[in-house]
Amino acid sequence: MRLFGRKGGSGEEPADGTAEFWSWWAGARPELDAMVAAGEADRLAEWIAPAVQVVHPSLVWEIAPGRDADQALVVTAAGDPELRPLAHRWAAAAPPADTLWEFHPSRQPNPHAMDISIDVGGHGFRLDELVLGLRVPHGGPRLDVVAHHPLFGLLDSDTRTEATLLALDWLLGEDDVARWVGDVSASQVPPIDAVPAVHLPGVVADLASDFRHEQWALLEGETATGARLIATARYPLRPVDHPLFDQHIAITLPYRHRDADGLPVGPSLEALRDFEERLAGRISRLHGSAVLAVHTSAEGQRVLHVYADPAGDAAVHAEELVVSWEEGRPRVDVASDPGWIAVSPFLS
Repeated sequence: MRLFGRKGGSGEEPADGTAEFWSWWAGARPELDAMVAAGEADRLAEWIAPAVQVVHPSLVWEIAPGRDADQALVVTAAGDPELRPLAHRWAAAAPPADTLWEFHPSRQPNPHAMDISIDVGGHGFRLDELVLGLRVPHGGPRLDVVAHHPLFGLLDSDTRTEATLLALDWLLGEDDVARWVGDVSASQVPPIDAVPAVHLPGVVADLASDFRHEQWALLEGETATGARLIATARYPLRPVDHPLFDQHIAITLPYRHRDADGLPVGPSLEALRDFEERLAGRISRLHGSAVLAVHTSAEGQRVLHVYADPAGDAAVHAEELVVSWEEGRPRVDVASDPGWIAVSPFLS
């Protein structure tokens, strides 16, 4: 397995070069196939790396064994939520997979992970020698991982951590690491109650089974001015579950009937519930291209946070729906927010 690409970059946001990449791929494909057949990995990297840079200079790419094809080209955001939608749009625009190539926007779990050995710091790093301490905080949607490998005593901290994160990607796939793994550390000594790394997918599957059905969390806090705030949020709430939903639609509804804390009561509470039901109906007709993530109520206003694929019509539906609101002047604000920064306090 060869890993290429870089994170960081100049901080600039170049135009999306996805269409240019796939146009280049179609023309270069015969030569790329010949390089693969000849085992010319370094030359292959010289061709592919500049093309991926055109899509975005901070994307990371690798060639890995395919699930169905001979090899997979993976172009990934490598955990950067700002770039995840771009990687998924790159993959969505790919040509159909064939016997030679398939395409993925994140590292996939490797069914042969326990047989892998790579060079780490000049040493052979085998996953069948990796053990993990696993802890799930009570009621939490993530597990914390402490990893140990016999080589860790010979490696610096950054290299140990990098090797651990790569191993987790191979065991679970990059997206499931983002979904289910919390804190990760690489220890030079075995953790108490360590288990072989091969058991990690089973532990994650057991954790995930507790969250198969839609759940909501009711939260309470304060606004910047100290007013009481009530929030209802999807739980778990994670952008990785909706990688193309990088459009944030904030629907602000002022309400007339409120209690002493500024929270809705009586007719206003009923009107808000009715609006949310109608919004849910509109979202359901969008066939999975939008999701209501959070709504908050404070100081005479409810704000509903919807995330959507900008290629869809969610913003249009929101604008149409607020026309019916009668308790003040509603507002719909639409912005790009691939990292779900607007609802970051509620991410889980």
